[in-house]
Amino acid sequence: MTRRENWKGHPGRWVTMIGFCVAMEIILARFLSFHTWNLKIGLSFIPVVVASIYGGPLAGGLTGALGDFIGAILFPVGPYFPGFTLSSFLDGACYGLFFRKDISRGTILRAVLFVQLGISLLLNTFWLSLLFHTPFAVLFGPRLFQCAAGIIIKFLILSLLLPALSKHGI
Repeated sequence: MTRRENWKGHPGRWVTMIGFCVAMEIILARFLSFHTWNLKIGLSFIPVVVASIYGGPLAGGLTGALGDFIGAILFPVGPYFPGFTLSSFLDGACYGLFFRKDISRGTILRAVLFVQLGISLLLNTFWLSLLFHTPFAVLFGPRLFQCAAGIIIKFLILSLLLPALSKHGI
């Protein structure tokens, strides 16, 4: 039986898992992260990835989107912008798609590269340029540094965490 099969036919477990992961995402994003107006460094991706692995792309996407929306409403860091909620949904959905079959180091690297370069660097930089009326090119340099650091950090953390979770049947 696969990880996802444990959740099929059990909507109560699925909702509980998403609720727990959303709560963890909010705590990690709003209270245990470093924020500036154009950079964010933290561990809030971990519950999104966990929800993605165990509940699939929809669970990961909902965890990311709900965590962003609820966190922005209850504990605002800046102005709410729905583009970031969309990006958060896409982050979780992408992890769910990449981790459908396995969680090998190669898959982890591909998932992290896609999310960091495609969503964080390109899409979120675009959202920031719209929100703050700042040229994309001006934001790209500092965001490139954040994404490069994010690739390394996320790959290392997920490479250690995911096999350990899988080994313990979680």
